Amino acid sequence: MRKLFTIVFLLLTSKNFAQELTSGGKLKPEQAIMDVRHYTIALNVDFKQRTIDCSTTIDVIMAQPTRVLLFDLLDSLNISQVLVNNKKQPFEYKNNLIRINLTNELPAGKASVKVTYGGKPHVARRPPWDDGFIWKTDSTGHQWMAITAEGTGGKLYFPCKDHPSDEPNEGVDMIITVPKDLVVAGPGLLQKVTKHGETATFHWKTNYTINNYSIVFNVGDFAVVSRKYTTIDGHVTPLQFYVLKEHLSKAEHHLDIFEKTIHEQEKYFGEYPWAKEKIAICETPHLGMEHQTMNAYGNKFHYTKVGGEDYDGLMHHEFGHEWWGNKVTAKDWADYWIHEGICTYGDALYVKEFEGKDAYIKFFKQAAPTFGNKIPIVIGKDIDEEAAYNGDIYGKGAFFMHTICYIMGDSVFFPALKKFVTSPKYTYSNLVTTDDVEQFFSKESGKDLKPLFDLYLRSVNKLEVHIKQQPGNKYLIQLDNISIPLPIDITTEAGTKRIMVDSKGIRVNSKILPVIDPDTYYLKKLIIE
Repeated sequence: MRKLFTIVFLLLTSKNFAQELTSGGKLKPEQAIMDVRHYTIALNVDFKQRTIDCSTTIDVIMAQPTRVLLFDLLDSLNISQVLVNNKKQPFEYKNNLIRINLTNELPAGKASVKVTYGGKPHVARRPPWDDGFIWKTDSTGHQWMAITAEGTGGKLYFPCKDHPSDEPNEGVDMIITVPKDLVVAGPGLLQKVTKHGETATFHWKTNYTINNYSIVFNVGDFAVVSRKYTTIDGHVTPLQFYVLKEHLSKAEHHLDIFEKTIHEQEKYFGEYPWAKEKIAICETPHLGMEHQTMNAYGNKFHYTKVGGEDYDGLMHHEFGHEWWGNKVTAKDWADYWIHEGICTYGDALYVKEFEGKDAYIKFFKQAAPTFGNKIPIVIGKDIDEEAAYNGDIYGKGAFFMHTICYIMGDSVFFPALKKFVTSPKYTYSNLVTTDDVEQFFSKESGKDLKPLFDLYLRSVNKLEVHIKQQPGNKYLIQLDNISIPLPIDITTEAGTKRIMVDSKGIRVNSKILPVIDPDTYYLKKLIIE
């Protein structure tokens, strides 16, 4: 259990230096009128020179006429041409932005922008905690390449609208050319592989909406180990592992572990979100990352034991993002905890499922002292990824869901959680905020939970529980810093009872000092007098 706890709460939060580049922030006016519908990325990888030669076509709908189009692309690359509706247009390329100064006003409605470019892409220094291309070789000498882009966004290597509030609703086509002895793993379904001389071109396509940091690919000397998986709703979808050939013997057992993870996640969160395409992981030279339908896996088959059987905590966490991050997506990086906190809560549910309620409680008891609690989890609006990234979005965010579960009770909370993550209102193209989460759970619980959301997510305060000893073996127990009544477990010599406590307080009879919340469902501060 302690080793599992370390993986979840330390490994995943060890982003301990600032990244130079980030995504999101306040939406630029020129981009606010643009709705991205589809990306087509055609890219040739030169491993000897470590360069890329590319064109990206961006299909958009403009809400109003404009004389300017604005796209994000790191200016480490070189642009040779920009076409708008097949007509060449002048542009400026600096400060990681492409500014297209149209010769004629572009009317509202559909438009197509094609950018031709290339060069040396940004290289990651310490992936996955910073972003870029990763150029490695495996132990047999084959080229092995991956991309991490969560913090920087897709602008790392393709022109895009780099803001979490807009995803390509009609998906992405990726047409990637590599040396013929290598394999490309990408999002969606593989359409075809075309061999030509010393190279091979892989065409990957997803029809689902997708966040732009998941629009990445991996290249290596992969074997593809496949089986069929039947989802909780009865759909049969491919389950695949793009594994280095040198590790092929490990693949079947790893897929057995993966299947167990999938079944457990589906129990709590509903059917796998991309059942019409595939469930896949790809072995990478970095630890891992959530990439829609093709999760990056780099944990080197290091397993712990949960319920006496092999378990890969890192793979479980990254796969949980298929629901929390990919299917349910925050509209603003300010609400990043929805991705990481609820996903980490899902890691605790695996413990609950296979080791029981006591192990689940222990999971959070061990977690509570580790939170930094230096800045709030939600610090405002229009925040970029670097500002929003705070280790507490994982552990404290998960603990907050643990608290909500206790308040609502299992029989109400778990159906509500599944209802949220399976509701069209909050999924796929319909992006969410913390207010959406609060209003939903307030409605489902029949309680006004906003004060609790404000206390735990928008401040660094803990729940203050005031205990005043009174004559005759009595104690007054009251809440000092929240306006709503909350259930709390209180232990006296007569046992433990769940009692509603508010700011006015309740009195309990006890010959000993009452123990407040012995199983740690709340982050709290006790004031005893």
